[in-house]
Amino acid sequence: MTSKSARITVTGAAGQIAYSLLFRIARGELLGPRQSLILQLLEITPAMGALKGVVMELLDCAFPLLEDVIISDDPEIAFRDAEYIFLVGSSPRKKGQERSDLLEKNISIFKTQGRAINNSASRNVRVLVVGNPANTNTLVAASNAPDLEKTQFSGMVRLDQNRAMSMVATHLGSSVCELNIQKLVIWGNHSPTMFPDIRLATINDEKATDKVEASWYKNEFILNVAQRGSAVIAARGASSAASAASAAIDHMHDWALGCKEQEWVSMSVFTDKTYAPLIPEGLYCGMPCICRGSNSYKIVEGMSFDGFSESKIKDTVKELQEERSFAHKILGTL
Repeated sequence: MTSKSARITVTGAAGQIAYSLLFRIARGELLGPRQSLILQLLEITPAMGALKGVVMELLDCAFPLLEDVIISDDPEIAFRDAEYIFLVGSSPRKKGQERSDLLEKNISIFKTQGRAINNSASRNVRVLVVGNPANTNTLVAASNAPDLEKTQFSGMVRLDQNRAMSMVATHLGSSVCELNIQKLVIWGNHSPTMFPDIRLATINDEKATDKVEASWYKNEFILNVAQRGSAVIAARGASSAASAASAAIDHMHDWALGCKEQEWVSMSVFTDKTYAPLIPEGLYCGMPCICRGSNSYKIVEGMSFDGFSESKIKDTVKELQEERSFAHKILGTL
């Protein structure tokens, strides 16, 4: 076991996603079986009683890696010296609520949390935004942490990548564990405009485009990936929780420790000039990345786009720009 415990903060810690996330982190699935850790859990004041129950269960598991659990309704305390932060808690979208209403509610939350991270977290912190609308929430949080680099924040589109891989496997009458699916990319926003891209993907080292029908890909697959979250809600009466937690661990694990050699992972990261002007600078956009370990990533360069893929990316980028403009209107920054 390592001598220094890693400090990991999870917000919305009494919620369903966190309930699926915390026990897996404490077991060692995030940073490995030799890394001891301290969990720092943030909740709103009315949920602190429920959070105490979660802590009881964590302690009752007697995890050998878990050194301590700290709970608070004060973000300055919960983020103190944190090295890895999962921003899970957000205001959920209610029936009949417009996306702009959801954005406005969450802008306030992530502004506050960004400032607290800036004030309290480790200078080497890595922040993953899970709470929706994840891309713009990431932008708001990062923009309110001026002492940190924009590359220390990312938003989660890994759930969409995992969903897409599973759907490809099911379409081929197989399972993910039987297929080596590589280089499947999620571009853009974690919303119905996202673009799951299989143009360069491989399945058992063969081109994915040779394995799946073009009509299924364009007419069914893209729509089904984009609407999977809504389908889960319709089926179980609640939003994705365990699958979101699993994707969050996948994302942060690869970011911290590195992904497999030659593997691409989809992350919503701060955009530079790599794909400008198609994807302009200053957004958090789902893109293909390679994680090399040591809390770093690199955007995959050199990809080209046909007319169809370019139009899909333009649509999702347009939405991201509109959300950024809306956030700017509310905050007067960004």
